[in-house]
Amino acid sequence: MTKENIQALVNQLTLEEKAAFCAGKDFWRLVSCPRLSIPEVMVSDGPHGLRAQKKAQDNLGINDSIEAVCFPAGCATGSSFDRNLVKEIGSAIGTEAQAVDLSVVLGPAMNIKRSPLCGRNFEYISEDPLLAGDLAAALIEGIQSKNIGTSPKHFAANSQEYHRMSNSSNIDERTLREIYLANFERAVKKAQPWTIMNSYNKINGTYTCEDKWLLTDVLRDEWGYQGLVETDWGAMDNRVAALKAGCDLEMPGPGDNRQAIIDAVQNGMLSEEILDISVARILDLIFKYTENRETSAVFDYEKDHALAAKAAEQCLVLLKNDDAILPLKTTQKAAFIGQYAQKPRYQGGGSSHINSFRVESALEAAAELIPEASVTYARGFDDSVDTVDPVLIAEAAEAARAADIAVVFAGLPDSYESEGYDRTHLRMPMGQEMLIEAVAAANPNTVVVLHNGSAIEMPWLGKVKGVLEAYLGGQAVGRAEIRILYGMANPSGRLAESFPLRLEDTPCYLDFGGEDDEIRYSEGVFVGYRYYTSRNMPVLFPFGYGLSYTDFAYSDLRVSAEAIRESEPLTVSVDVTNTGNRAGAEVVQLYVGAKGRKPNGIIRPVRELRGFDKVYLEPGETRTVTFTLDSRAFAVWNTTLHDWYVDTREYTVEICANAFDVLLSAPVTVTGEKVIPYTYTMNSIVGRLMHDPKGAAILENLKEVFGGGEPAPEGEDSAVSSEMAMAMMEGMPLRSLPGFVDSIKKPMLEQLIDMLNADS
Repeated sequence: MTKENIQALVNQLTLEEKAAFCAGKDFWRLVSCPRLSIPEVMVSDGPHGLRAQKKAQDNLGINDSIEAVCFPAGCATGSSFDRNLVKEIGSAIGTEAQAVDLSVVLGPAMNIKRSPLCGRNFEYISEDPLLAGDLAAALIEGIQSKNIGTSPKHFAANSQEYHRMSNSSNIDERTLREIYLANFERAVKKAQPWTIMNSYNKINGTYTCEDKWLLTDVLRDEWGYQGLVETDWGAMDNRVAALKAGCDLEMPGPGDNRQAIIDAVQNGMLSEEILDISVARILDLIFKYTENRETSAVFDYEKDHALAAKAAEQCLVLLKNDDAILPLKTTQKAAFIGQYAQKPRYQGGGSSHINSFRVESALEAAAELIPEASVTYARGFDDSVDTVDPVLIAEAAEAARAADIAVVFAGLPDSYESEGYDRTHLRMPMGQEMLIEAVAAANPNTVVVLHNGSAIEMPWLGKVKGVLEAYLGGQAVGRAEIRILYGMANPSGRLAESFPLRLEDTPCYLDFGGEDDEIRYSEGVFVGYRYYTSRNMPVLFPFGYGLSYTDFAYSDLRVSAEAIRESEPLTVSVDVTNTGNRAGAEVVQLYVGAKGRKPNGIIRPVRELRGFDKVYLEPGETRTVTFTLDSRAFAVWNTTLHDWYVDTREYTVEICANAFDVLLSAPVTVTGEKVIPYTYTMNSIVGRLMHDPKGAAILENLKEVFGGGEPAPEGEDSAVSSEMAMAMMEGMPLRSLPGFVDSIKKPMLEQLIDMLNADS
């Protein structure tokens, strides 16, 4: 339907009808208007599968939903580093939504993993905004290719579950732009989602639903967003203020805000034109779906289950493989130990909880895929209780002793991580940790397969030979695990988050949770690997880390120029060769770092991810991977310009195995083209003048004046060397110079300041 037709419908609606459209009809459905042939549509969770509730409705996954397919959660798909795979998942979810008549899928969930304690991290993609933004965009593109809307969430800075509906994320401007908005910016500009869901929390004291700067100035005017903004379920604060800010739809409905809207229009507190704009956006969504309804779409459960297995396979991360203990051989007698071998934990709790039509365990998959293998099973633990069971542990140890190899399927139970609350520590249940210790003592050939939604501590790591991180891999995770464990597929996942050694090492350890619902993001831009690499702090496993059953070699790093201006693109190419004897996929990671730290320069991380690509290579095959970097790859957010700014300096382009391990690097000098305005005063320091290009000529004259005085004596008894004098001079305010250099007078400095400011 054209904009003109939609506006014609808006003009025919009464004020009461317009107000009604600005909230849902109920938990999942939008309002209709039969007299104008405006149909009713339905939305549904969630980011990794449909959670459509046709009867009893809720937003926490308590009541039953339709049978559906659970794909790997965001914690897993993030580790795929694979845009094409995520887009394929999105396409399947879009077809499913068409088949069951859903207009919008409420996802992807794409908040930055500020702390591994966040209870909803299992839904989120990464600690890095580029990775989170690009994979979210891929899912959006896949779903919307089937004429189904998406709703990226939660916009923005929703970094914890504790008091999520009342807390304020207090973040400086630079950090907000570079970390917590950059992921949404990429998704919006690349994929134009139909809707965006604002978060529960405040940002710097303002609820996101009524933050005009966020929803209108940035999202719409700056990024060019065209869709509607809806609240998270129950996130509305002041309905009239929210409409003025750009929040169109309140969910769920109907609520009690209709009359507030009507009264505000009638008493002049709200322009009806603003109301009309929001109603038009809602109608545009309704007709965008209904006019592209595919009644022939089929929910092919088995086909999508196979895709879920393929996806999980690409997401699993091999963390440890001492003595090449993996892949397993079918001739080995294996003991599968742990409840998750039989009943895997494959998804998180809360609003994204899928009623899976089928769940495939590792035991089931082993029986089907490798019937010739000898596999025994011991339960090992009961994850419904957080206690140590000596009987189950003893049985498991005995099974391990009787086998050639023991594989422990462990992780975090549902109760440890969910929507609505945060974790309090990074440990696994004590019973599972003791189980791993006992099994490893009984059989030195022990491998651990982990099922968890976020980073954990591993005090037992040195006692086992192999670790496979399965994350929450969806309903077919068992099949993927068997294919990886027995070498039917090559592990290719890479960690999309850092695994710290201890909770106390995390960047926001002192501030996470906040005080009196005020949360200081005091770590600034140093989130995740940006913090650990900049401090050269050891971690358990770094961002971007993952092993393979084959080997890859990098060579011939090439940059298109050794020096560029910021408006010029830089092309970076590198050759990647599979030097092993197995086919496999490699994740090529490109980072950029600013070389050195200039005086008065902004503090920057050692390196930041600026490109990635996943390439599949046969043994002996070489492929050239090429990236194109624009100015944003070198830029920081400048709080004077309120814009992106490229500092003129030398940068390093790095090809890395992970955030810590640099394989190849090349320097490139980038000349910035924006000037930061600055007004000189008597309190400006000499160092400011020294590093201001426009003051170069004036500085030379000033140096001559310095040189006109008596030289400082140097020798064994000299208290101040020339180097010390220059260091002190660098930080000296201009007003202080006459007191140290006789030939410099105040009128001379005033003239100098006038000349500098005249050029600004």
